[in-house]
Amino acid sequence: MQQNAKPIKKEVDYTAVASSADFQKLLQAKKRFIIPMSLFFFCFYIALPLMTSYSKILNTPVLGAITWAWVFAFAQFIMTWALCMIYSKKATAFDEMADRILVSLEKGRE
Repeated sequence: MQQNAKPIKKEVDYTAVASSADFQKLLQAKKRFIIPMSLFFFCFYIALPLMTSYSKILNTPVLGAITWAWVFAFAQFIMTWALCMIYSKKATAFDEMADRILVSLEKGRE
């Protein structure tokens, strides 16, 4: 009787994967996206406490008793949701690049 033996997987050469052109392209694409978005998020986020602490600009009314500080604070929620949606869409492209790397790795093991 023949047993269902699973094929033995070869060890992955992570050094070769990390030095491959496709992996380097993936890292560069992620870096070109994540660094500017993170800097924008941080600057936008830290602007509210800095501006309310050191200036009177956000204390001026926009509509009735609503000041620019409230508008700015609400805009931070919108900005966070927008960045999450943008990243979710961009992550699809990153996943496709990673899948191509995995496929080429599997072809190299055969």
